[in-house]
Amino acid sequence: MIYFDHCASTPPHEEVIRTMAEVMAQHYGNPSSLHRGGLEAKKLLQRSRGLVAGLFGTEAEEWVFTSGGTESNNMAIVGAARRSTARGNHLITTEIEHPSVYDTFKVLEKDGFRVTYLPVNAGGFVSLSDVEAALTEDTSLVSIMHVNNEIGSVQPIAAIGELLKTRRSILFHVDGVQSVGKLPIFLREWGVDLFTASAHKVRGPRGAGLLYVRNGLQLEPLMAGGGQENGLRPGTENVGAIVAAAKAFRLAVESQEERSRRMQRLRSRLVSCVQDIPELVLNGWADASGIGGSTEAGSHASHPREEMSPHIVNFSYPGMKPEVFIHMLEKHRILASTKSACSSKDDKPSRVLQAMGASAARAASGIRISFGDEHGDAELEWLCQMLGMVVGKLKPLERKDQRE
Repeated sequence: MIYFDHCASTPPHEEVIRTMAEVMAQHYGNPSSLHRGGLEAKKLLQRSRGLVAGLFGTEAEEWVFTSGGTESNNMAIVGAARRSTARGNHLITTEIEHPSVYDTFKVLEKDGFRVTYLPVNAGGFVSLSDVEAALTEDTSLVSIMHVNNEIGSVQPIAAIGELLKTRRSILFHVDGVQSVGKLPIFLREWGVDLFTASAHKVRGPRGAGLLYVRNGLQLEPLMAGGGQENGLRPGTENVGAIVAAAKAFRLAVESQEERSRRMQRLRSRLVSCVQDIPELVLNGWADASGIGGSTEAGSHASHPREEMSPHIVNFSYPGMKPEVFIHMLEKHRILASTKSACSSKDDKPSRVLQAMGASAARAASGIRISFGDEHGDAELEWLCQMLGMVVGKLKPLERKDQRE
Protein backbone atom coordinates (compact mmCIF):
# COMPACT_ATOMS: atom_id res chain seq x y z
CA MET A 1 0.00 0.00 0.00
CA ILE A 2 1.07 3.58 -0.67
CA TYR A 3 0.21 5.74 2.33
CA PHE A 4 -0.81 9.29 1.38
CA ASP A 5 -2.32 10.27 4.74
CA HIS A 6 0.63 11.80 6.57
CA CYS A 7 -1.46 14.69 7.88
CA ALA A 8 -3.39 12.17 9.98
CA SER A 9 -0.38 10.22 11.24
CA THR A 10 3.04 9.09 10.05
CA PRO A 11 4.99 5.83 10.11
CA PRO A 12 7.58 6.18 12.90
CA HIS A 13 11.29 6.14 12.09
CA GLU A 14 12.94 2.81 12.85
CA GLU A 15 15.52 4.78 14.85
CA VAL A 16 12.71 6.34 16.88
CA ILE A 17 11.15 2.94 17.56
CA ARG A 18 14.50 1.54 18.74
CA THR A 19 15.09 4.54 20.99
CA MET A 20 11.69 4.25 22.63
CA ALA A 21 12.09 0.52 23.19
CA GLU A 22 15.56 0.96 24.70
CA VAL A 23 14.45 3.69 27.09
CA MET A 24 11.41 1.72 28.20
CA ALA A 25 13.57 -1.36 28.86
CA GLN A 26 16.48 0.36 30.60
CA HIS A 27 15.09 3.53 32.19
CA TYR A 28 11.80 2.59 33.79
CA GLY A 29 12.31 4.59 36.97
CA ASN A 30 9.91 7.38 37.88
CA PRO A 31 11.62 10.74 37.10
CA SER A 32 10.30 12.10 40.41
CA SER A 33 12.01 9.37 42.45
CA LEU A 34 15.20 10.23 44.35
CA HIS A 35 17.07 6.99 43.67
CA ARG A 36 19.48 6.42 40.79
CA GLY A 37 16.80 5.03 38.48
CA GLY A 38 14.68 8.12 38.97
CA LEU A 39 17.61 10.49 38.52
CA GLU A 40 18.63 8.77 35.28
CA ALA A 41 15.11 9.08 33.95
CA LYS A 42 15.02 12.74 34.96
CA LYS A 43 18.28 13.39 33.11
CA LEU A 44 16.76 11.93 29.95
CA LEU A 45 13.81 14.31 30.28
CA GLN A 46 16.11 17.27 30.77
CA ARG A 47 18.23 16.27 27.80
CA SER A 48 15.15 15.88 25.61
CA ARG A 49 13.81 19.26 26.70
CA GLY A 50 17.13 20.89 25.89
CA LEU A 51 17.26 19.20 22.50
CA VAL A 52 13.79 20.48 21.56
CA ALA A 53 14.62 23.97 22.80
CA GLY A 54 17.73 24.10 20.66
CA LEU A 55 15.78 23.18 17.53
CA PHE A 56 13.61 26.29 17.88
CA GLY A 57 16.10 28.76 19.39
CA THR A 58 14.40 28.80 22.79
CA GLU A 59 15.11 27.86 26.41
CA ALA A 60 14.59 24.37 27.83
CA GLU A 61 12.28 25.56 30.62
CA GLU A 62 9.88 26.99 28.02
CA TRP A 63 8.78 23.53 26.81
CA VAL A 64 6.11 21.28 28.27
CA PHE A 65 5.75 17.65 27.21
CA THR A 66 2.12 16.62 26.59
CA SER A 67 0.20 13.71 25.10
CA GLY A 68 -0.10 15.39 21.68
CA GLY A 69 -1.43 18.32 19.69
CA THR A 70 -4.96 18.19 21.08
CA GLU A 71 -3.86 18.41 24.69
CA SER A 72 -1.29 21.09 23.86
CA ASN A 73 -3.91 23.21 22.09
CA ASN A 74 -6.38 22.83 24.96
CA MET A 75 -3.73 23.59 27.55
CA ALA A 76 -2.59 26.70 25.69
CA ILE A 77 -5.99 28.16 24.82
CA VAL A 78 -7.95 27.37 27.98
CA GLY A 79 -4.97 28.02 30.23
CA ALA A 80 -4.27 31.41 28.64
CA ALA A 81 -7.92 32.49 28.45
CA ARG A 82 -8.69 31.69 32.07
CA ARG A 83 -5.46 33.23 33.34
CA SER A 84 -6.06 36.45 31.40
CA THR A 85 -9.63 37.31 32.39
CA ALA A 86 -8.41 40.40 34.25
CA ARG A 87 -7.12 41.77 30.93
CA GLY A 88 -10.27 40.89 29.01
CA ASN A 89 -12.55 38.08 27.87
CA HIS A 90 -12.36 38.60 24.11
CA LEU A 91 -10.61 35.88 22.08
CA ILE A 92 -9.78 35.67 18.36
CA THR A 93 -9.33 32.62 16.16
CA THR A 94 -10.30 31.58 12.61
CA GLU A 95 -13.11 29.64 10.98
CA ILE A 96 -10.74 26.97 9.66
CA GLU A 97 -8.90 25.83 12.78
CA HIS A 98 -8.40 22.17 13.66
CA PRO A 99 -11.22 20.77 15.86
CA SER A 100 -8.91 20.71 18.88
CA VAL A 101 -8.76 24.51 18.60
CA TYR A 102 -12.15 25.37 17.10
CA ASP A 103 -14.15 23.22 19.53
CA THR A 104 -12.14 24.50 22.48
CA PHE A 105 -13.19 28.05 21.66
CA LYS A 106 -16.80 26.89 21.40
CA VAL A 107 -16.51 25.56 24.96
CA LEU A 108 -15.02 28.86 26.15
CA GLU A 109 -17.97 30.70 24.59
CA LYS A 110 -20.26 28.68 26.83
CA ASP A 111 -18.13 29.78 29.77
CA GLY A 112 -18.81 33.43 28.96
CA PHE A 113 -15.89 34.38 26.72
CA ARG A 114 -16.52 36.38 23.54
CA VAL A 115 -14.91 34.78 20.49
CA THR A 116 -14.35 36.29 17.06
CA TYR A 117 -13.98 33.70 14.29
CA LEU A 118 -12.07 35.34 11.46
CA PRO A 119 -13.13 34.51 7.88
CA VAL A 120 -10.77 33.32 5.17
CA ASN A 121 -10.67 34.06 1.46
CA ALA A 122 -11.26 31.53 -1.31
CA GLY A 123 -7.68 30.27 -0.98
CA GLY A 124 -8.04 29.61 2.74
CA PHE A 125 -6.02 32.59 3.96
CA VAL A 126 -6.71 34.94 6.84
CA SER A 127 -6.41 38.65 6.10
CA LEU A 128 -4.02 40.65 8.27
CA SER A 129 -6.42 43.59 8.09
CA ASP A 130 -9.20 41.37 9.46
CA VAL A 131 -6.98 40.41 12.39
CA GLU A 132 -6.24 44.05 13.14
CA ALA A 133 -9.89 45.08 12.80
CA ALA A 134 -10.97 42.36 15.26
CA LEU A 135 -8.66 43.54 18.06
CA THR A 136 -10.34 45.32 20.96
CA GLU A 137 -9.33 46.63 24.34
CA ASP A 138 -10.69 43.38 25.82
CA THR A 139 -8.74 41.02 23.54
CA SER A 140 -6.48 38.71 25.55
CA LEU A 141 -5.64 35.90 23.08
CA VAL A 142 -5.22 35.39 19.34
CA SER A 143 -4.93 31.78 18.13
CA ILE A 144 -4.16 31.11 14.47
CA MET A 145 -2.79 27.92 12.98
CA HIS A 146 0.40 27.96 10.89
CA VAL A 147 -0.61 25.37 8.28
CA ASN A 148 -4.19 24.29 7.72
CA ASN A 149 -4.50 20.53 8.13
CA GLU A 150 -7.06 20.05 5.31
CA ILE A 151 -5.94 22.31 2.47
CA GLY A 152 -2.40 23.33 3.45
CA SER A 153 -2.79 27.12 3.40
CA VAL A 154 0.07 28.82 5.27
CA GLN A 155 -1.13 31.71 7.40
CA PRO A 156 0.93 34.94 7.71
CA ILE A 157 2.18 34.17 11.20
CA ALA A 158 5.18 36.52 10.97
CA ALA A 159 2.99 39.46 9.94
CA ILE A 160 0.38 38.74 12.61
CA GLY A 161 3.10 38.40 15.24
CA GLU A 162 4.56 41.73 14.18
CA LEU A 163 1.13 43.34 14.52
CA LEU A 164 0.65 41.92 18.01
CA LYS A 165 4.10 43.03 19.21
CA THR A 166 2.62 46.49 19.64
CA ARG A 167 0.00 45.00 21.98
CA ARG A 168 1.99 42.82 24.33
CA SER A 169 -1.00 42.33 26.61
CA ILE A 170 -2.46 40.09 23.88
CA LEU A 171 -1.09 36.55 23.82
CA PHE A 172 -0.36 34.86 20.48
CA HIS A 173 -0.92 31.10 20.14
CA VAL A 174 0.06 29.16 17.01
CA ASP A 175 -0.96 25.58 16.23
CA GLY A 176 2.14 24.28 14.46
CA VAL A 177 1.18 20.61 14.28
CA GLN A 178 1.26 20.54 10.45
CA SER A 179 4.21 22.87 9.94
CA VAL A 180 7.04 21.35 12.00
CA GLY A 181 9.43 19.57 9.65
CA LYS A 182 7.87 21.13 6.55
CA LEU A 183 8.45 24.87 7.02
CA PRO A 184 11.01 26.95 8.94
CA ILE A 185 9.78 28.17 12.33
CA PHE A 186 11.05 31.25 14.22
CA LEU A 187 9.16 31.53 17.49
CA ARG A 188 11.04 34.44 19.01
CA GLU A 189 11.30 36.41 15.77
CA TRP A 190 7.56 36.00 15.17
CA GLY A 191 6.60 37.00 18.70
CA VAL A 192 4.82 33.71 19.41
CA ASP A 193 3.84 33.16 23.05
CA LEU A 194 2.40 29.65 22.76
CA PHE A 195 3.17 27.00 20.14
CA THR A 196 1.97 23.42 19.80
CA ALA A 197 3.39 20.37 18.02
CA SER A 198 2.72 16.64 17.85
CA ALA A 199 5.29 13.87 17.53
CA HIS A 200 3.26 11.42 15.46
CA LYS A 201 3.00 14.00 12.66
CA VAL A 202 6.80 13.90 12.25
CA ARG A 203 7.37 10.13 12.38
CA GLY A 204 7.46 10.02 16.16
CA PRO A 205 5.33 8.04 18.63
CA ARG A 206 1.67 8.69 19.26
CA GLY A 207 0.84 10.07 22.69
CA ALA A 208 3.65 12.63 22.77
CA GLY A 209 3.45 16.34 22.03
CA LEU A 210 4.95 19.71 22.78
CA LEU A 211 3.76 23.02 24.13
CA TYR A 212 5.98 26.09 24.03
CA VAL A 213 5.19 28.57 26.80
CA ARG A 214 7.21 31.77 26.54
CA ASN A 215 9.28 32.60 29.61
CA GLY A 216 7.35 34.75 32.06
CA LEU A 217 3.95 33.58 30.82
CA GLN A 218 1.69 31.75 33.28
CA LEU A 219 -1.19 29.47 32.31
CA GLU A 220 -4.08 28.17 34.35
CA PRO A 221 -3.48 24.39 34.69
CA LEU A 222 -6.20 22.11 33.36
CA MET A 223 -5.50 19.43 35.97
CA ALA A 224 -4.31 19.20 39.57
CA GLY A 225 -1.79 16.69 40.78
CA GLY A 226 1.91 16.15 41.41
CA GLY A 227 3.27 19.33 39.88
CA GLN A 228 5.21 17.78 36.98
CA GLU A 229 5.99 19.83 33.86
CA ASN A 230 6.18 23.13 35.73
CA GLY A 231 2.85 22.39 37.35
CA LEU A 232 1.01 22.44 34.02
CA ARG A 233 0.73 18.70 33.42
CA PRO A 234 0.67 16.57 36.56
CA GLY A 235 1.33 12.88 36.26
CA THR A 236 4.32 10.61 35.77
CA GLU A 237 6.08 11.48 32.53
CA ASN A 238 6.20 8.95 29.71
CA VAL A 239 9.98 8.99 29.45
CA GLY A 240 10.28 6.54 26.56
CA ALA A 241 7.79 8.41 24.39
CA ILE A 242 9.30 11.80 25.27
CA VAL A 243 12.85 10.78 24.39
CA ALA A 244 11.66 9.17 21.15
CA ALA A 245 9.57 12.24 20.33
CA ALA A 246 12.55 14.55 20.85
CA LYS A 247 14.56 12.43 18.43
CA ALA A 248 11.74 12.52 15.86
CA PHE A 249 11.51 16.32 16.12
CA ARG A 250 15.26 16.60 15.68
CA LEU A 251 15.25 14.41 12.59
CA ALA A 252 12.32 16.32 11.13
CA VAL A 253 13.73 19.80 11.70
CA GLU A 254 17.24 18.93 10.56
CA SER A 255 15.93 17.48 7.26
CA GLN A 256 13.20 20.09 6.76
CA GLU A 257 14.82 21.98 3.88
CA GLU A 258 15.44 18.91 1.72
CA ARG A 259 12.01 17.47 2.55
CA SER A 260 10.28 20.69 1.62
CA ARG A 261 12.00 20.87 -1.77
CA ARG A 262 11.14 17.27 -2.61
CA MET A 263 7.53 17.57 -1.48
CA GLN A 264 7.10 20.83 -3.37
CA ARG A 265 8.07 19.04 -6.57
CA LEU A 266 5.59 16.25 -5.85
CA ARG A 267 2.89 18.76 -5.00
CA SER A 268 3.36 20.65 -8.27
CA ARG A 269 3.10 17.41 -10.24
CA LEU A 270 -0.05 16.31 -8.41
CA VAL A 271 -1.68 19.71 -8.90
CA SER A 272 -1.08 19.37 -12.65
CA CYS A 273 -2.59 15.86 -12.59
CA VAL A 274 -5.72 17.06 -10.83
CA GLN A 275 -6.09 20.00 -13.20
CA ASP A 276 -5.99 17.58 -16.14
CA ILE A 277 -9.08 15.72 -14.84
CA PRO A 278 -12.17 17.86 -15.57
CA GLU A 279 -14.31 16.23 -12.88
CA LEU A 280 -11.89 17.21 -10.10
CA VAL A 281 -11.64 20.69 -8.60
CA LEU A 282 -8.64 21.91 -6.62
CA ASN A 283 -9.26 23.51 -3.24
CA GLY A 284 -6.91 26.33 -2.27
CA TRP A 285 -4.56 28.14 -4.61
CA ALA A 286 -3.39 25.93 -7.43
CA ASP A 287 0.33 26.49 -7.81
CA ALA A 288 3.22 26.05 -5.42
CA SER A 289 3.45 29.67 -4.30
CA GLY A 290 -0.26 29.97 -3.67
CA ILE A 291 -0.76 32.39 -6.57
CA GLY A 292 -3.05 31.45 -9.41
CA GLY A 293 -5.95 29.14 -10.08
CA SER A 294 -9.59 30.10 -10.30
CA THR A 295 -11.82 29.51 -7.30
CA GLU A 296 -15.50 29.16 -6.67
CA ALA A 297 -15.69 32.11 -4.31
CA GLY A 298 -13.81 34.70 -6.33
CA SER A 299 -10.43 35.84 -7.51
CA HIS A 300 -7.10 35.90 -5.70
CA ALA A 301 -6.85 38.68 -3.11
CA SER A 302 -3.83 40.59 -1.84
CA HIS A 303 -2.33 38.87 1.18
CA PRO A 304 1.16 38.71 2.74
CA ARG A 305 2.99 35.46 2.09
CA GLU A 306 0.10 33.61 0.49
CA GLU A 307 1.50 30.14 -0.04
CA MET A 308 0.65 26.50 0.38
CA SER A 309 2.44 23.92 2.47
CA PRO A 310 4.45 21.51 0.30
CA HIS A 311 2.93 18.33 1.71
CA ILE A 312 -0.83 18.79 1.16
CA VAL A 313 -3.09 18.79 -1.90
CA ASN A 314 -6.87 18.95 -1.52
CA PHE A 315 -9.42 18.50 -4.29
CA SER A 316 -13.11 17.73 -4.66
CA TYR A 317 -15.25 15.57 -6.91
CA PRO A 318 -18.58 17.46 -6.65
CA GLY A 319 -21.55 15.11 -6.68
CA MET A 320 -19.53 12.09 -5.54
CA LYS A 321 -19.37 10.79 -1.98
CA PRO A 322 -15.76 11.06 -0.80
CA GLU A 323 -15.80 7.68 0.95
CA VAL A 324 -16.60 6.01 -2.38
CA PHE A 325 -13.60 7.71 -3.95
CA ILE A 326 -11.36 6.80 -1.01
CA HIS A 327 -12.36 3.11 -1.10
CA MET A 328 -11.81 2.96 -4.86
CA LEU A 329 -8.29 4.31 -4.40
CA GLU A 330 -7.66 1.78 -1.65
CA LYS A 331 -8.50 -1.06 -4.05
CA HIS A 332 -5.53 0.16 -6.05
CA ARG A 333 -3.11 0.31 -3.11
CA ILE A 334 -3.54 3.99 -2.33
CA LEU A 335 -4.50 5.22 1.14
CA ALA A 336 -5.82 8.79 1.26
CA SER A 337 -8.30 10.70 3.41
CA THR A 338 -11.13 13.19 3.33
CA LYS A 339 -10.82 15.92 5.98
CA SER A 340 -9.26 16.05 9.42
CA ALA A 341 -8.86 12.55 10.88
CA CYS A 342 -10.71 13.83 13.97
CA SER A 343 -13.74 14.67 11.81
CA SER A 344 -13.56 12.06 9.06
CA LYS A 345 -16.22 9.76 10.55
CA ASP A 346 -19.03 12.31 10.32
CA ASP A 347 -20.78 12.90 7.00
CA LYS A 348 -21.02 16.67 7.26
CA PRO A 349 -19.45 18.91 4.59
CA SER A 350 -16.00 20.19 5.41
CA ARG A 351 -16.19 23.24 7.69
CA VAL A 352 -12.91 24.45 6.17
CA LEU A 353 -14.12 24.28 2.57
CA GLN A 354 -17.40 25.92 3.50
CA ALA A 355 -15.51 28.77 5.15
CA MET A 356 -13.65 29.22 1.85
CA GLY A 357 -16.95 29.70 0.04
CA ALA A 358 -17.22 26.26 -1.55
CA SER A 359 -20.62 24.96 -2.60
CA ALA A 360 -22.30 22.24 -0.55
CA ALA A 361 -21.43 19.60 -3.16
CA ARG A 362 -17.80 20.66 -3.27
CA ALA A 363 -17.45 20.96 0.51
CA ALA A 364 -18.96 17.49 0.96
CA SER A 365 -16.61 15.75 -1.50
CA GLY A 366 -13.13 16.88 -0.50
CA ILE A 367 -10.17 14.49 -0.81
CA ARG A 368 -6.83 15.14 0.92
CA ILE A 369 -3.49 13.81 -0.26
CA SER A 370 -0.57 14.36 2.12
CA PHE A 371 3.01 13.36 1.39
CA GLY A 372 5.70 11.72 3.49
CA ASP A 373 9.38 10.83 3.42
CA GLU A 374 8.79 7.60 1.50
CA HIS A 375 7.22 9.25 -1.52
CA GLY A 376 9.02 9.88 -4.78
CA ASP A 377 8.27 10.23 -8.47
CA ALA A 378 7.20 6.59 -8.87
CA GLU A 379 4.56 6.78 -6.13
CA LEU A 380 3.30 10.10 -7.47
CA GLU A 381 2.95 8.80 -11.02
CA TRP A 382 0.99 5.78 -9.79
CA LEU A 383 -1.31 8.10 -7.86
CA CYS A 384 -1.91 10.24 -10.95
CA GLN A 385 -2.74 7.18 -13.04
CA MET A 386 -5.15 5.86 -10.44
CA LEU A 387 -6.92 9.20 -10.04
CA GLY A 388 -7.73 9.21 -13.72
CA MET A 389 -8.83 5.59 -13.70
CA VAL A 390 -11.02 5.96 -10.58
CA VAL A 391 -12.73 9.04 -11.97
CA GLY A 392 -13.37 7.16 -15.20
CA LYS A 393 -15.06 4.33 -13.30
CA LEU A 394 -17.08 6.64 -11.07
CA LYS A 395 -18.26 9.01 -13.76
CA PRO A 396 -21.24 6.83 -14.80
CA LEU A 397 -22.39 6.76 -11.17
CA GLU A 398 -22.17 10.55 -11.03
CA ARG A 399 -24.35 10.87 -14.12
CA LYS A 400 -26.87 8.41 -12.66
CA ASP A 401 -27.03 10.40 -9.40
CA GLN A 402 -27.60 13.59 -11.36
CA ARG A 403 -30.51 12.04 -13.34
CA GLU A 404 -32.10 10.77 -10.14
